[in-house]
Amino acid sequence: MTTINLITKISAPKQIVFDHSRNIDIHQQSASKSKEKAIAGVTFGLINLNETVTWRGKHFGFYLTHKSRITIMNLYDYFVDEMEHGKFKSFKHEHFFEEENGITIMKDKMQYETPFSFFGKLFDVLFLKKHLTNFLLDRNKILKEVSEKQF
Repeated sequence: MTTINLITKISAPKQIVFDHSRNIDIHQQSASKSKEKAIAGVTFGLINLNETVTWRGKHFGFYLTHKSRITIMNLYDYFVDEMEHGKFKSFKHEHFFEEENGITIMKDKMQYETPFSFFGKLFDVLFLKKHLTNFLLDRNKILKEVSEKQF
C-alpha cells in the first residue's frame, strides 16, 4: 500500500475550505489537466455523507472512471472518500482540517493499492505516486486560491 501525505496552509476559515474541498465544481476546475468530469452520482455542488460521485478523466493517455463514496464526514473537521469502483485494488482519501490563528491547515492522507502484483507496484514507483501527488498539489493550489479569494 502506498501513502501520500500533504499539508496545505490556507488563509481562510476551515468551514470555507472544508466546503470547497467537497465541492464537485471546484474539483473539476482543479482537475482540468486530466479533463476530469463528474458523470454520475453527485455531479455539481457539495457532496455529502453516503453520496457517490463517478469521475471520468484522462490519465496516462486513457480515459478512466473512478466511483467514490463519502464514507465518513465530521462537518468542518474531517471526511473520507473511498473507491467503490475503479482501477485501484483499494483507494482511500482522508481529508483533515484544523484552524490556527485564522489559518486552515488542510491535511491529505491518500492510501491506495495497485492491482497486478509486481507490475502494479513497479508502475506505482515509476509513475503513479508522482502523478497522484501532482494531482493533489494542483487540486490544493486551486482550493487555496478559491478559498482565499472568497475570504
